[in-house]
Amino acid sequence: MRTVAEAARRAARGPGRERDLLVQSLKAAAAALLAWTVADEWLGDPMALMAPWVAVVLVQATVYSSLRQAAQQFAAICVGTLLASAAQVLTGNILAALALSVPVLMLLANWRRFGDQGIYATTTALFTLASETVTTSAISHRVAQAALGAVIGVAVNALVLPPVHLRDVRENLAALAQETGDVLADIAEDLRHDDWDASNAAHWSRASARLARRLDDLRAARGWSQESLRLTTDWLRAFHRVPLDVPAADEDERWSRITGHVAALIRALAVSVDGERTAGPPDGAALHRYARLLALLGEACHRESRWLLELGGRRDDAEAYGTDRRAEATMRELHEALQTSLRDHAGLGAPRAAVLGTLLLQAENIWAETEGPGPARRS
Repeated sequence: MRTVAEAARRAARGPGRERDLLVQSLKAAAAALLAWTVADEWLGDPMALMAPWVAVVLVQATVYSSLRQAAQQFAAICVGTLLASAAQVLTGNILAALALSVPVLMLLANWRRFGDQGIYATTTALFTLASETVTTSAISHRVAQAALGAVIGVAVNALVLPPVHLRDVRENLAALAQETGDVLADIAEDLRHDDWDASNAAHWSRASARLARRLDDLRAARGWSQESLRLTTDWLRAFHRVPLDVPAADEDERWSRITGHVAALIRALAVSVDGERTAGPPDGAALHRYARLLALLGEACHRESRWLLELGGRRDDAEAYGTDRRAEATMRELHEALQTSLRDHAGLGAPRAAVLGTLLLQAENIWAETEGPGPARRS
């Protein structure tokens, strides 16, 4: 109940996923009521159940998916109705008709042309045979009601607040930036203590896996956002429902690279504390400097997360998107100190120098992606 109450408060407070879900649910209910009214009250059709059943299913996440699934579902319903009716006529027995038609329809349900609507061929066959009204009139009524429900469902979805998922991209991108900053901050905090070990590295690896899943969520949101504009862009723009501050698709790839660099530095740290490997961690002074550098990079990720949520991630806003100059100067000092440490570690053996070199390289890569040109191209 607490979760439901919190979702209700978020829906009432302002635009968001909870409000989108509420709107789509109300639209589906309205489509079902309208379809029932037209079919039963106005047309007096004895098969009125089919129209609201189809209509409620076709209020989908995007207008394009509603149209696509309407065609698939209508085709599946026609196939199920006709095959079940033919089986009933051939056998003259409901059980025999079920045995004859259902296996074939379940196979057809997996046909890729039906998408995820193929199962409606089987369910329609069950309705057809259960009603025991296999006549030409009953078949035509059932198909007509399916068409009516499809038209109403698609129309309601397209004309009444058509769903737009562009905001989801910004929210997922901001969440990815926030979690990336959290991971870097956690690593920095652990490295400040000299007693970190393989258990800490395992915790970081799990955090890296969560970043990969968050990246998948971002890519899924990007796909939904692009699909939500198919066939509806002009209509949505006419009513000012297409936000202009959606981050570009290049931002997804940039954050994919950042999370990849984070994963690489975590692997390097994990290798350094693996007792079966020759590579060891850098000395304490170098690790403390590296921890400070990671903490500053984490803060940069957190700043970008706030910009994405509060300002829409507009890079043309120089004042809002300007780097923290004091933090940048500190990072330069730490970078130079770590380069000196790398030369010192070279005298301690190649394995230890390789670990520090890998860590420094990945930090430089993250710096370049989050703060602009980065050290490699500025120095």
